[in-house]
Amino acid sequence: MNKIFLILVVIGIPISVLGAILEWSPIMMFMVYCLTIVALASFIGRATESLAIVLGPRIGGLMNATFGNAVELIISIFSLKAGLIGIVLASLTGSVLGNLLLVAGLSFFVGGLKYKRQSFNQYEARHNAGMLIFAVIIAFVIPEVFTSNMTEHDTMVLSVGISIILILLYFAALLFKFVTHRGLYQNSSKEETETKEQEEPEWGKLKAIVILAIATSAVAFVSEHLVGTFDIVGESFGWSELFIGIIIVAIVGNAAEHASAVVMAYKNKMDVAVEIAIGSTLQVAMFVLPVLVLLSLLFPTSMPLVFTWPELISMVTAVLLTIMITNDGDTNWFEGAILLAAYLVMGIGFYFL
Repeated sequence: MNKIFLILVVIGIPISVLGAILEWSPIMMFMVYCLTIVALASFIGRATESLAIVLGPRIGGLMNATFGNAVELIISIFSLKAGLIGIVLASLTGSVLGNLLLVAGLSFFVGGLKYKRQSFNQYEARHNAGMLIFAVIIAFVIPEVFTSNMTEHDTMVLSVGISIILILLYFAALLFKFVTHRGLYQNSSKEETETKEQEEPEWGKLKAIVILAIATSAVAFVSEHLVGTFDIVGESFGWSELFIGIIIVAIVGNAAEHASAVVMAYKNKMDVAVEIAIGSTLQVAMFVLPVLVLLSLLFPTSMPLVFTWPELISMVTAVLLTIMITNDGDTNWFEGAILLAAYLVMGIGFYFL
């Protein structure tokens, strides 16, 4: 599989450059751009997996989520620049649904086929539950409730205020987790030690960091041109902005996390898998989205923190289902199947919406 991704990168990047210069068919280039980004995301995933072995599952999982979200952040910035606010919000909705239902679901399902029962830190599960409720149910639903009778200016002021609160709380959560209450998350220290002793990273620290930098830069170039194909592709296939954002962009943008989380679950490293899936969701909701709201102030069209009701209901449902399944600190293949089924139901709904 790694050879296939290498071939896709070697072929995809030159074709992406030529296609952009020579203005080849947008539909063909849309597929080329998507495949190239997925291949580049695999290198991001491999590099962060190497760093996870060196640095331990907590920091490694956080880095995996961060660099996985970097792809989506880049795509979203170029979409903002193009004025595609609906696609940006939909892609972030898709990221939340994809991470909680698709990534976690696949991880639990694949890992559960190999191991009858898999466990992870229960304290972290409860911590994540509270964060998910605040980030998605409170911070996303409240603006929709209060902005119904607000002017556009007041709506944007409220959105900026909530975004700042989300960012501050996100950094407070990192401080809580990695500094002041680090002991609560050390029940897998034995696992970390065994991982460092028994498993060698694919790449050294320096090489992994260099590959991360190069792959992320390449993703930025390809993403800018991918965004330019959305209008024509949507018209050609009858896809709405909502569907493109929630399904297509979210899956392409989160490909690194999808692959890494499943691999970690298959290796029975559930702390890392959960950190990637749920940690990435929290990072999108509490950092990526608020940052995009603030960045949108620099563009002609600002982006308020206001979702459609189908998006909100889907995210709230995904959060509640994930909390119910993960709150006990262990999983199995059937719980993974439940999450996957929920993702398919929502995907069908958004296709016909």
